[in-house]
Amino acid sequence: MIYEWQRVANDLERRIRAGEIPPGGRLENERELADAFSVSAGTVRRAVRELRARGLVETLPAKGSFVVEQPPVEAPEGGSATAD
Repeated sequence: MIYEWQRVANDLERRIRAGEIPPGGRLENERELADAFSVSAGTVRRAVRELRARGLVETLPAKGSFVVEQPPVEAPEGGSATAD
């Protein structure tokens, strides 16, 4: 079973990782997100809290929540990109 806040957080994470919401981009406000996902503002609040815990967004009081720059994905340890 997946909670609604998890569904919202997972969908927003997918949009962030796909570049639909770029680094520095602002998430819609709670009311807009609640309407878009057909959930309560409290559910959206919990989803955004989860995105902060995942290191995807930061929330600035009275400003909103913004996507943070993601570190580049590194190659696996010991792997080499070139053939020997």
